[in-house]
This record gives sequence, structure tokens and C-alpha cells, in this order.
Amino acid sequence: MTTNQNKPRIVVVGNGMVGHHFIEQLIQSGANQTFDVQVFGEEKYIAYDRVHLSEYFTGKNAEDLSLTTSEFYKDNNIDFHADTKVVAIDAPANSIRLDDCTQVDYDKLILATGSYPFVPPIPGHKRDNTFVYRTFDDLDAMRECAKDCKTGTVVGGGLLGLEAANALKNLGLETQVVEFAPRLMPVQLDETGGAMLKDMIEGIGVDVYTATATNEIVDGEAAFHRMNFADGSHLETDLILFSAGIRPQDELARTSGLTLGERGGIEINNVCQTSVDNIYAIGECALWNGKIFGLVAPGYTMAKVAADHVIGNNSLAFEGADMSTKLKLLGCDVGSIGDAHQATQGAKSFVYQDEISNAYRKIVVSEDGSKLLGAVLVGDNSYYDTLLQYYLNGIDLPKEPQGLILPASDGAPAALGVDALPDTASICSCHNVTKADINAAVAGGATGVADVKGITKAATGCGGCAALLKKVVDNELLALGIEVSTDICEHFAYTRQDLFNLIKVEGIKTFAELLDKHGKGKGCDICKPAVGSILASVWNDYVLGKEHVALQDTNDRYLANMQKDGTYSVVPRIPGGEITPDGLIAIGDVAKRYNLYTKITGGQRIDLFGATLPQLPKIWSELVDAGFETGQAYGKSVRTVKSCVGSTWCRYGVNDSVGMAIYIENRYKGLRGPHKIKFAVSGCTRECAEAQSKDIGVIATENGWNLYVCGNGGMKPRHADLFATDLTDEELIRYIDRVLMLYVKTADRLQRTATWMDNLEGGLDYLKDVIIEDSLDLGAELEAQMQHIVDTFQCEWTTTLKDEKALKKFRQFVNADEEDNNVVFVEERGQIRPATESEKYELIAKAV
Repeated sequence: MTTNQNKPRIVVVGNGMVGHHFIEQLIQSGANQTFDVQVFGEEKYIAYDRVHLSEYFTGKNAEDLSLTTSEFYKDNNIDFHADTKVVAIDAPANSIRLDDCTQVDYDKLILATGSYPFVPPIPGHKRDNTFVYRTFDDLDAMRECAKDCKTGTVVGGGLLGLEAANALKNLGLETQVVEFAPRLMPVQLDETGGAMLKDMIEGIGVDVYTATATNEIVDGEAAFHRMNFADGSHLETDLILFSAGIRPQDELARTSGLTLGERGGIEINNVCQTSVDNIYAIGECALWNGKIFGLVAPGYTMAKVAADHVIGNNSLAFEGADMSTKLKLLGCDVGSIGDAHQATQGAKSFVYQDEISNAYRKIVVSEDGSKLLGAVLVGDNSYYDTLLQYYLNGIDLPKEPQGLILPASDGAPAALGVDALPDTASICSCHNVTKADINAAVAGGATGVADVKGITKAATGCGGCAALLKKVVDNELLALGIEVSTDICEHFAYTRQDLFNLIKVEGIKTFAELLDKHGKGKGCDICKPAVGSILASVWNDYVLGKEHVALQDTNDRYLANMQKDGTYSVVPRIPGGEITPDGLIAIGDVAKRYNLYTKITGGQRIDLFGATLPQLPKIWSELVDAGFETGQAYGKSVRTVKSCVGSTWCRYGVNDSVGMAIYIENRYKGLRGPHKIKFAVSGCTRECAEAQSKDIGVIATENGWNLYVCGNGGMKPRHADLFATDLTDEELIRYIDRVLMLYVKTADRLQRTATWMDNLEGGLDYLKDVIIEDSLDLGAELEAQMQHIVDTFQCEWTTTLKDEKALKKFRQFVNADEEDNNVVFVEERGQIRPATESEKYELIAKAV
């Protein structure tokens, strides 16, 4: 071993995430220049990101997940020894012994040995085809075995177990989860939250067995293993993955005489010293106040405290850690904050549950309702950041705290503005970065999230604070009068227009591919639907395809608009509003058979309300058979083309508005854009179709058609602008092709055409130059792109009805056929409508 006898020696045992973070702290403080630092890791790899280990099965390799490089260590005078096991500590002699009997002396010893997966001592647990989920080597062995397997089972339904189940799914195995406790994630979730998560996971095809104890594992008859359960039932599976929790890796400390806890773990004080002053323990091997912290954030804090103490600053102390978590497990959002189980004496709770859309939210508040003590979120984590800030900073709750978890009328959760956060608010718990730290970074010259991350390390741990970090950074930049970045989100340093061009030019077909080439992290609720929309605009693939379905919002996922009572509306396309008597009868038959509320819309369609989730495929099967297509009323896409009867029937009409409306609707149906798009065609200047209030308005003249663009109704009505006059049919379609495709390519996320045009430098005149004069020589390209959309149209419901896997998503409950009792209707004016809450209670009372 190379040592510098003139420098004090620091030896680090363990090169996981926490051990590496300790090294980073030394380097940041400059201590690597004044100490001789040696690191010993048992694995052959340098420190890697174990939190995102599952990405090893989704295209990432060991290099992608590495936290550093050997060159970085070498350049910073860190002597790193991989694949080297430390077998003993001689504390009185201040030395360690390696497995090759080499002695290494130290002045300060840091134990960052982490933890190991707990495997229940079930008879048969050491059979072939059994694995744990901890290292690259574990995953390599599991992947090799999976090549010959059809089924895989995870023992353990906690956080890591569900991550492991996702890995098995990614390997293409039919996957089961067996959990001893009565619910999934028993530490983080309450009974209702656990049950809802179970339903959601089963809904994506993973079988879940809770309250199930495995007695033994023996040879199977149809698979490699047979797991015999305590209740007499059994399960056959080819591969078993144990993920039943962790245990502190304290064997080295145990055999060396350091003080351990009764149930393991190396006891440490507030500066991470063990029972021997110059030996420190950090991370999952350390026991502080009787607690083992199984998250990386507390380990990072310990590393920072220990480094501070080792180099003699003595300015920091470890004072425990917040164990709140926000995760996406098997595609399901899960969040847990503080006292999730309402264990605090006198605590009260508020609960919101929506079994239709699988959303469950509970907040636990103090007895007087003034402070947030904890929360549970399942199905929608958009509420997490705000709740966490109330919890971490002790901010007084609003007068009606239930508003924090109730859905807002505009679909956005109640948010706590970043101005309301105190400077001490913890924004990134992994790296203990406060709002004041971020503001200081901005004041020091950081001009964007990337700069702030580089300075503070915020959002470089689990990444859960990325959205909040961006809000704080943007808020501070604006306060200082600095232009705010237009990046679509933290994961892509591009505008929506940039992403559109990247996808188009590089032929990118999936979110994963785009993320791999041009993004970072895992994506978020901002970039995922935006990219899903762009992919649909460019390639027009099936939106519920395996690679796209996770990007879709609720309405797009179920190809229907969810209504206030959790039921859905059904909107068949009726191009131009023209419908035959047979078509009317078919829709009427469906409405009558399923007892649906029926209404004619302002866009000349027929809305059918009150359909439950399982009814949607049945209803659409009948409508498709009758010749109808999806009206795509659920997406940011082309909706309706309204028309008057035009010259065919009207004595004032000068052109066939119905024929043109039908042609336009059939041409542009299926086009997805930054926002919804509506059309209208009027047969004369009397404007009965109200074309000037639409994104695209067409009005017949004696010489052809006048084209109006970029109007809209809604909350901020805006008249469309006259774009061109007396157009032929061909000119009209050509200009509409170009305008719409330019809008789709260049508008911002959720930007309507009116705002888009107003934001164009030069506005309407510029748009005319580009579209009519073809000043940018884009005309042919825009037309070709639109023609691709036209040629590749598919009725999404027709495709879905042919896809058994897609149809599995339309089940109310995975394990039962019962209807949802929360859906209650009353009759009004001869049709159903959702019952009010008081009416529900009254009906239930009568039933009892």
C-alpha cells in the first residue's frame, strides 16, 4: 500500500453512495490535500448510484450509474482499492487487516459498510434460482437466470420489493409479490393506501399476495419452485427474489469489539463516532439513537458530519433525519410524510379517496388542526412537495387544511407559493439544501437549475425535489430581474419546440430514447405528457402502446373524459355534425341500454355521461360496430368541426359548409397538439357556425372561402383574425395544413393558438409571410408532416378493443366484479345525474 507517512491517514471502508459522499466532502473541504486518504471497496466497481439500480434493466450500464471515476479519485489524491475486503480492525493499534493479510494503519477510520439484504430463513431459501437485489453482480445473475424463466416472485412488498418487482417485469417475467404484512409498504402506507396501491399494481398485471407467510420452498411441478404458504395454499414460480428489508453490515465492527445495538448496527454519537473515538460509522451500518436509516439522505448527512469532525471543524452534528419518501413504483405514485400512521396522540386526519381514478390522499394534522404531522399519497404525487414543506417547516396550515388534498376545479392541486417558504425551508433533504442556500447560489451568479445543482448538489440525490428546486430558482431569478430559463423542466434543457425538432430530426420514437439521448433523470409530470403529445404529433403511434401509455394523462389513458363523480363521458365523432337516423338510433340504443345521460354539445356532438370504467369497452364496442369512431374529446387534439347547413339547405348559403366541415374533420382528426383545437365552417357571412371564435374558422364567400385563424372561446374568448380571402378548396386546405403544423411544431406546452400567434414576433403578418409567402421555405415540409398524420390516423378505441392487454386497464377492481358503490345517480328531467353528497346519504339510509 502506498502511504505518505508525513500526512495523517484517513481510511474509508466501503465505497457505496455514502462512502463516496464522505470522500466528496473531504475533497470539497480541501482535506484530501492534507490527509492521506485510502478507500477500500469490496465490489469491483467504483461507487455507483444504487438508488437507481433498476435502471440497469432499462438500458443503463454500470458506467452510466457510476457516481465517479477512478481518474477523479486519482486526480484528487484518493487511493482507491476495489475488490478488496477488510477482514479485521485492530483498534488499539489503529490498523486494519485486508483479506490478503496486508496491514493498513490509520489515524481516522470511517466505516461505510452499508447493509445487506435480509433473507428470511425459509427452508429452501438457498435453492438455485433464488436471488437478492443489491449489486450489479446480483442483477447480472438474475438476468442470466431469467432467460430460461417464465415467472418470477418477489418476497417482500416494501419499497425495495416493489422496485425489484419492476425489475422482474422489465425482464419479461410474469411477476408476483408475496408480502408477509397485511398490506404493501407497511412502513410508509396506512391500510387504505396499501390496499389501493395493491389494486393499482395488480391492475398492471403483477399478482400481489399480502398477509402471506412462506413456510418452505420446494421443487415445483409446473415451475422450478413451489412456495408453500402457511394457510395451505401455494404458488409456483421459476425465480425467487428476496427483498424483505435490510440489515446493517456490522460484522467487521462486531468482530472488532465496537459497541453494537441489540438488533445490530454500529452505535454512533451525534458526530458519528463509534465507541472508539477515532472510528466513525456512517450510513446504513450506523445506529443513531436506536435507529437505522435506510435512505440515502440521512447517510449523506452523516457523511457530511463525520467529514466535518474528522478534519477538526466540529461545527456540525447529526440530529436525525426526515424519512419522508416520494416514489413511482411500478408506474404508481406513492408518497409518505412524517406520521403517516396517525400515531401522535390527539392527531386528526382528513382523507380524500377516489376509487375510480385510483387516488388516495390523507393528511394527519395536530389536535388543533394548525400543523401538518404526516401524509399518505397514492396515485398522485403532485401534492407531495407542498405538503412536505408544510411538514418540514412547521408552517401554519390554512383554515381548511383539507383543501390541500382536494382536487381543484382547474385540476391543479393547491400549492404553497415558494415566497411563503422560510429561508430555512429544506428543499433537498438528500443534501440538506435550504431555500437560503439556493438563493445564495443564484445571488452568487447561478443563472439556472443546472448551475444551482452544481453548486449546492440539490436534486442530485433521489431527485424528488427537482420540481420544487426549479420553482425556487425561477422565483429568485425573477426577484433579481434575471431572465428565467425556458427549459421545459429539470429533465430536459430544451423548450418544447427544441424537443419537437430533436424527435423529428433524429427519428426518436420513445420517451426513454429521448431521455437517454437528450435528458437526464427519470422525467416528471411536466415533460412526460408533453413528450407523449409530441411523439403523437410526429409519429401518430397508438397512444396506449406499451412504450407510450405511461406518458398519458388520466383522460388519455382511458380514452374518455373523467367527470366529477368519477364516471366517464363517451363522445363519438360526428364529422361536421352530420348524422344519419340510423346513427342517432345506434347512439340512442347505447344510451338507453347503459342508462347514460345524453346531451347535445356546442360542437354538434352527442355526449353520453355516466359510464363507469368497465362499461367503456362495452359501449365503444357497440359504437364502433355501428360505424362510429372516437371523438378524441379527451386529448389535447382536434375536437370538433362545427357547421351550419350551408348552401344545401339554407337560402342564404353560398357554399357547402357541411361538406367542407366533414372533409376538414376527417382530414385532421387524430392530430394532437399543445392544446385542444376546434374548427367551424359557415356557409355565408351570417356566420351561424360562429367560425370566428375557433382556432380555425372558415366562412364561405361567393368566390370561395375566407380563412380565420387563432381564435378561441373558453375563459378568455378571442376573435380569430382574418388570414386569407376567397380561397379555393385546395388553397384553404394547404394553408390550414401549414398553420396547424407550424403551431404543433413551435408552440409551448398547453399554449392555445391565440397566445401562440400573439407571441410570434410580427404576429399575424409574420404568420402570413411564413404560411402564404413561404418566407422560410417550410411550406412543403409542413404539408408533408400533416399528410403523414392524415395517412396514419387510427381510431384509438378501435385499436384498443383489439388489444387484450390494453383492455385490462378498464377494470374497476382487479379482484372483484362488484360495482363501485360511490357511483350513485338520481333522476332529473327524465335522465340520470350524479347524486349530491346529501342525496347519497339519504339513499344509503333508505337502503339500510
